[in-house]
Amino acid sequence: MEVKIKRLVKDAVIPSYAHATDAGLDLVATSYDYKENIDCHVYGTGLAVEIPEGYVGLLFPRSSNRKTDVYMCNHVGVIDAGYRGEIMVSFKNRDYDKEAIPQLFKPYEVGNKVAQLIIIPYPKVQFIEVDELSDSDRGEQGHGSTGK
Repeated sequence: MEVKIKRLVKDAVIPSYAHATDAGLDLVATSYDYKENIDCHVYGTGLAVEIPEGYVGLLFPRSSNRKTDVYMCNHVGVIDAGYRGEIMVSFKNRDYDKEAIPQLFKPYEVGNKVAQLIIIPYPKVQFIEVDELSDSDRGEQGHGSTGK
């Protein structure tokens, strides 16, 4: 599958797979900004993509994120087919004593891999309103209903 990609800055790195069997393409940071008013680390990738209609780009944290003191803000970012802006990745600080740790602790440096991108097809859904749903083994049991 071919996807059009545009470098927005000279040093942007075209995403690639680290291993032939990987699902995620590594994204490299080209810029960093700390938004103090929302305590958020924002990384730019210097890239914009043209995802084909019927597909979606999903941004996931890298597995090495567990070694940092941050988590990806929305945990999975969604890049819709119509979006043509820069791919950005945002992180929030985990719980910490703000007096003891400097506000500008950077979890990643510019030039580091900061996230991974997976592009997948999705079904177009049309909801049909009904009065009743069919029975299932699970029924209405939710959060934690299957035990520990």
